[in-house]
Amino acid sequence: MDTDIPSQDQPRHVAENDGAKFVDKTEKADDQAFALKAVAKTSSSKKDPPGGFDATPFPRAPPGYTLKFTFHRAVNLPVSDFNSLSSDPFIQAQLIVDLPRRHKQDPDLTFRTATAWRNVNPVWDAEWIVANVPASGFDLKCRVYDEDPLDHDDRLGNVHVKVDSIPDGWEGIKEKSYRIEKRAGSKRAYFIRSISAACSRDRQLDAHLIVSVECLGRTPGDNGAHMYTVGPLYWFKHFSPLIGRLTHTTDTAENQGAKREIKRYNFQAVEIQLQGPVPERLYHRYVEFRPFVAGMFTAHSLRGRILNRALHHQHARIYNFDRSTLNGSFSSPSIEFTKRFLEFVDYGKGGRIFTYVLTLDGQFRFTETGREFGIDLLSKHTMHSDVSIYIAYSGEFFVRPCKRHHHRHQQLESPESQGPAESILTEEEEEEAKQQLNDDPSNFELFIDNASGTYRPNGDCLPILRDFLSTNFPGLNITTLDCQKDAERMERLKEERRQEKLRDRGHIVYIQQSNDSSSSLSSSDEEEMDRRAGVPGKQRGELVQNLHDMKDVKGKFRNWLEAE
Repeated sequence: MDTDIPSQDQPRHVAENDGAKFVDKTEKADDQAFALKAVAKTSSSKKDPPGGFDATPFPRAPPGYTLKFTFHRAVNLPVSDFNSLSSDPFIQAQLIVDLPRRHKQDPDLTFRTATAWRNVNPVWDAEWIVANVPASGFDLKCRVYDEDPLDHDDRLGNVHVKVDSIPDGWEGIKEKSYRIEKRAGSKRAYFIRSISAACSRDRQLDAHLIVSVECLGRTPGDNGAHMYTVGPLYWFKHFSPLIGRLTHTTDTAENQGAKREIKRYNFQAVEIQLQGPVPERLYHRYVEFRPFVAGMFTAHSLRGRILNRALHHQHARIYNFDRSTLNGSFSSPSIEFTKRFLEFVDYGKGGRIFTYVLTLDGQFRFTETGREFGIDLLSKHTMHSDVSIYIAYSGEFFVRPCKRHHHRHQQLESPESQGPAESILTEEEEEEAKQQLNDDPSNFELFIDNASGTYRPNGDCLPILRDFLSTNFPGLNITTLDCQKDAERMERLKEERRQEKLRDRGHIVYIQQSNDSSSSLSSSDEEEMDRRAGVPGKQRGELVQNLHDMKDVKGKFRNWLEAE
């Protein structure tokens, strides 16, 4: 998924460039927690830390209604960009209802439209279908933002669509215009609005959002406490610029003094909305495997607030919205939807392994993982979840082509297997398989596990996860791996992927450049890349080293964060 890109600057959110370095400890702790997980299981004298699988069921509530919200358009939005005299608006919607929750930290359902570029009268016609909205009504809070990849997004205002009750046969709301509240909007945007209105007699000061709500009937089932997204199955593909350098090359006399070539890459992050409901048993909380972890998720204590903020910024940076962001949607699970997922993972080519998180509302987020990525200095699953206290599931996965004629033999040998078993191909067989492969999902196999030290998902829930993914990705072969029970098999398969990646790419390390506006590599970036590549640091005299340490404020700050 890493592709060469031109060396020009890439717009993105300014998000604490050193956030990943500040939370170096969390990645180490995540790995340590995963490594200690098996030890904790075998030690009866040591109690497991709080967190992980939570068996709390949904409270009981009568079945609700399935509603379709349509965000049609906005009219007369304020100008947020003075240079273009326009805005790049999108809507962030939050559905607030009076339903009992399993825990108060469970988030509300949210929805984001795509961005309408340079348009103060944008048309979205974006649909959002939600099941089990209670008869007691809802408050749909719509925040309208101006997207700004180089800075924070400016809020243009809020709209509240409030319905006090939903009776049987409710007629809904048909393209109703709601005035956008200014008091929550950007003062800069409305200052520009006032100037433009003073220069034009026809310029109106009020902006409006047009929204429809349609009732699709009662939601099937006997418990209405579980509100979830039915569709559409929208997706976003985000790009984050990285710089990479080949390492472990032969150091000959000719190239010892030569500069190693720096290449730029697009690191890709994907989020896919799957069709709900997410199974009730897929419910996990972060594990308090270190004293600082609880503060990091709840933003308690100074260190916890700093880590929490850094991880939120890192999530916004990796899942950054700008003009390069791709998006689309499908009405329901289909073969074409599965093919799109396979495109995101490049049909299993290049030995890639991915880190993923499945949220409580069925949003599937993932990026490629590996020690070579500088962004992996932070807690991977915490970043993907945007520091969510509760998630559905997390771990790692990879996709690879499968051989059909091995399936029956493998299934006869291991009838209790949870999916198509792996088979090691010779080079000739692999080349033949590549020539015969097409994009039919039945030719590919998804291996997915629960290798996450942050949330420690219960391995007994893997069959439930497999069934949920099989429903959303029809045609795809899915095998689950328990990071404890299948540890040896899982490590062998992943090592094969790492070796394949090594043959495909060579030894390359990637980091996020500390200054995107610079076309050259800074000395701090050079040192960071050398450190990750295992290259010895510069030899300095005692006085020079002491002066360097005094200037290393970030390093001292990181050491303070890492203190127990």
